[in-house]
Amino acid sequence: MLEDRATAVSSPTQWPAAYPKGYAVVDVETTGLARDDRIISAAVYRLDERGEAEDHWYTLVNPERDPGPVWIHGLTSEVLEGAPLFADIAEEFAARLDGRVLVAHNAVFDWQMIAREYARAEREAPVRQRLCTIALSKELGLPLPNFKLESLAAHYGVVQQRAHHALDDARVLAEAFRPSLRAAAAGGVRLPLLECRPLTEWSDRAVPRQSTGGLGGYGGYRPNSWRPSRKRPACPHPNPGRYEDGKRLKQGMRVAFSGDTSVERDLLEDRATEAGLHVASSISRLTSLLVTNDPDSGTSKVVKARQFGTPIVDEAAFGQLLRDVEPADG
Repeated sequence: MLEDRATAVSSPTQWPAAYPKGYAVVDVETTGLARDDRIISAAVYRLDERGEAEDHWYTLVNPERDPGPVWIHGLTSEVLEGAPLFADIAEEFAARLDGRVLVAHNAVFDWQMIAREYARAEREAPVRQRLCTIALSKELGLPLPNFKLESLAAHYGVVQQRAHHALDDARVLAEAFRPSLRAAAAGGVRLPLLECRPLTEWSDRAVPRQSTGGLGGYGGYRPNSWRPSRKRPACPHPNPGRYEDGKRLKQGMRVAFSGDTSVERDLLEDRATEAGLHVASSISRLTSLLVTNDPDSGTSKVVKARQFGTPIVDEAAFGQLLRDVEPADG
């Protein structure tokens, strides 16, 4: 049973009817931060609607490649050699998530890693909404020096025992989430829930690794290879300006993406590049179009797009526009 520590917030008698009926507090450790990286351990604390713990679960996962930054997570090739593959634990993991809101610290990262693993296993994670405890801390105006997990834990007097161990990180987050949830309920705060879109089209872009044995030949971790960046060729066309509703996209337009997409982001960006568009990593006054399925999410890109008056379309509309891109002048 989880314990409340150093918080004066008690469970409100009148609980908001619109709040979710259950939560799955999740932490995953991974081989790195890139799109082709893999989960090597996962933990889930299931909580009821008021944040009380129901049970917890933890597993190692064989990533079928080198384990990445061992000095962070402590999981070596030898430890992971006999662990189950993700496909072997996918059903149990799904049962822990089913019908609940996924809660994580920097939840977009955990969700994207989980969504990619399910795509590799040709399955779909039963998650429809997520809640980021960083976003919730901001909504509550918590006086934190920064938004690291250890700062949130310290605010509520929760003691970390093994940082970057999935089970302990999930426990710490569950203990810190419960008083945050109760404070939100007592204050009538709208929870910052975001939609989770499972990947319907996905491609694994493996990063070459130097093999030295272990994990079926996926050893050979190189310290600077776990956060690869993908460089695209410069767009050869001048920027014709902003996209106008009802008209065609034109080669050279600067397009940015934000939030979850049903098609893996790399594939969407590839298609935009192949169509002659400029894929931008940020929003500026020169951005022609922002593609997002969450126009009300409040992400920095969405906020800047609204400030600059940048047009916004969803993924489906963008897919239609890509079918008929106007050639650049000349």
